[in-house]
Amino acid sequence: MKRLIFLLLLLGTGQVQAERIKDIASISGVRTNQLVGYGLVTGLDKTGDKTKFTGQSLRSMMGRLGMTLPPDIDPKSKNVALVSIHADLPAFAKPGQKIDVTVSSMGDAKSLRGGSLLMSPLRGADGNVYAMAQGNLVVGGLSAGGQDGSKVTVNNPLVGRVPSGATVERIVPTSFDQSPDMVFNLNTADFTTAQRMADSINKTLGADTAQAIDATSVSVRAPVNPAQRVGFASVIENIELAPDDAPAKVIVNSRTGTVIINSKVRVQPAAVSHGSLTVTISENPQVSQPNPLSGGSTVVTPQSNVEVKEDKNHMFVFNPGVSLDEIVQAVNGVGAGPSDLVAILEALRSAGALRAELIVI
Repeated sequence: MKRLIFLLLLLGTGQVQAERIKDIASISGVRTNQLVGYGLVTGLDKTGDKTKFTGQSLRSMMGRLGMTLPPDIDPKSKNVALVSIHADLPAFAKPGQKIDVTVSSMGDAKSLRGGSLLMSPLRGADGNVYAMAQGNLVVGGLSAGGQDGSKVTVNNPLVGRVPSGATVERIVPTSFDQSPDMVFNLNTADFTTAQRMADSINKTLGADTAQAIDATSVSVRAPVNPAQRVGFASVIENIELAPDDAPAKVIVNSRTGTVIINSKVRVQPAAVSHGSLTVTISENPQVSQPNPLSGGSTVVTPQSNVEVKEDKNHMFVFNPGVSLDEIVQAVNGVGAGPSDLVAILEALRSAGALRAELIVI
């Protein structure tokens, strides 16, 4: 039986490592914004769309450029593909700066390789245009096929990138220089870590400079002058503290057999017996032939052999406060598979012996 592979998160073992505030928290209001749009990719080698809405988009674009097609003409071009475009607008991005964009096919195009994205607006959640995208696509995928129906595809040829393919046109307002206080939000909510952050800031900058609002946010009194806030934020970001250990958790992915256990997991005294029952059914048909000149016919008689086998695995005992290593050794010792491990952990939790949160994803 295959042995189960464990991913062990040894958190809190040995000396606690100090981390900078900038690595575990972010400033409230300083965030990226998602942009989305759609456009046309041209210059494809007969791998474009065959759908009607691509032709409609092409007609609309040509009309905006001053070219009017007769109503009875359908611009069916295999060299054009309708695509969606999305990008992340960084905080404090200024007009004229460049950002990367990702382009994805929206129709039935076979490949975007070798295409060029025409000028397309990118809008935010408020409907305003914040960037304009245009440029040549970099596609890592490749698709090729033969006349007999054979086809070879490497990676995904329907998604590409345009490095520095969009120009920022509008500034997104932030609250960085508008509020009297500067709020730092932890990436992972924890009351102890939030209080330690406030204590570290007060120790460095003086008493009552910072206070923990909740398990996520720490409010810090900041200078009113925006120019002074930049240096103030830089000082706070480089203050070090020791974050508290994560709570005891066992995360099981039953589909892949991945189990993650952190070092805070403890098991109370419990006895576990694990065994698997295997039933094997084999068919051994018998052929019965009649005697010569008897006038009979050949008959096949089915014969089944049923074998039942149960693994003789011994019971193992968890001692009080058993550690992470002992849990792994005990479960691996009985040859438990992913599904068996989930059953054992759920039974331990039901018995009140597992001192951790069990999460099955």
